[in-house]
Amino acid sequence: MDSVFQEIYEKYHTDLFQFIFYTVKSREITEDLVQEVYIRVLKSYHQFQGKSSLKTWLFSIARNVTIDYFRQEKGLKNKIYFYFDGKQNEVKDLHPIPEEIAIQNEKIKQLYQCLHTCTVDQRMVLIARFLQDMTIAETAAVFGWTESKVKTTQHRALKAIKKKMEILAEKEGH
Repeated sequence: MDSVFQEIYEKYHTDLFQFIFYTVKSREITEDLVQEVYIRVLKSYHQFQGKSSLKTWLFSIARNVTIDYFRQEKGLKNKIYFYFDGKQNEVKDLHPIPEEIAIQNEKIKQLYQCLHTCTVDQRMVLIARFLQDMTIAETAAVFGWTESKVKTTQHRALKAIKKKMEILAEKEGH
C-alpha cells in the first residue's frame, strides 16, 4: 500500500491541492481537506474496483470531502470562491506596462464578481474543466453525473458569466 499511496501522491497531489484550493480559497482549509482525502483513500483503497481511472476516483473523493466541508459551514453560497488564472488574458510581454497590468487586473476582478453569482455546481464544473483540464467524461465521473449534465452545466455557467461580464462592461462604458 505504501508504494501505491506514494504513486498517487506523486502523480496527483498538485492537481488535487489546486482543485480544492480553487474551491475554498484558503491554504489552511485546503491542507486539512487534502489530508482528509488521503485518509479516505487509505481507508477505502481496497474497495476501488478500477471501473474508473484512479484520477477520477481520487477527484470524486476530493469533491465529496469539499462538499462535506461546505455542508458543515453556514452560508454555503458565500463560502465558495473560484480562482481565475488568467490563461486567456495572459500578458505575453515579459515587461508589461502598468496600464496593461491594471486592465488585466480589472478584468480578473470583474470575472470574480460574475463567478460569485454562479451556482456551486457551475463553479465546480468550471474548475474541473478549465483549471484541472478534465475531459467531459472525467468530470461526469467525478461528479457522478451524465456527460450531458456536465455539458449543460458548463454551457449555462459560461453563458451566465458572459452575460454578466457584458453588463459590467456596459455599466463602465466599454
